[in-house]
Amino acid sequence: MTKQKLSSNERREQILNALKQTAEPKTGKELSELYAVSRQVIVGDIALLKAQNEPIMSTSQGYIYMSQQEDTPRYERTIACCHNKEQTEEELNILVDHGVYVKDVIVDHPIYGEFKAVLHISNRVDVKKFKTQVDQSNAALLSELTGGVHLHTIAADEEELLDQAEQALRDQGFIVED
Repeated sequence: MTKQKLSSNERREQILNALKQTAEPKTGKELSELYAVSRQVIVGDIALLKAQNEPIMSTSQGYIYMSQQEDTPRYERTIACCHNKEQTEEELNILVDHGVYVKDVIVDHPIYGEFKAVLHISNRVDVKKFKTQVDQSNAALLSELTGGVHLHTIAADEEELLDQAEQALRDQGFIVED
């Protein structure tokens, strides 16, 4: 589909509408191809939309418009974990196999303070995509900045699922104890 040249405002409006119409993440590459601009232009457009208080989240899978959804899990908690890069897939699989949604990862860097990255991982397909992106980009995980120590915000429809997932991580030695 060939797009006619849009003004910056028209393009941002169409990007916003495209994100609102799907629950699936849209990558910067997809959006740049759709609107025949560079990925950097899309990054700038997203930044401007966020500055206008549009609830757009940048995730490892792409951009998501965060509307209030009724299917949001009711229970949420933050857990402290520690493991090496090679154990990341195992950690995430344990969580999703227990019916838990992994919202984010947070690290507290001794110099720069808190870093938070939205993950939106809810199943093994998401885990595999995340691992593939990490492998292909050869990027360091946030947890590598803190010797493997990191936090996850996790959510589920039942508190018991959070308890079971946390215990399974504890059994593997991934939970940081007080």
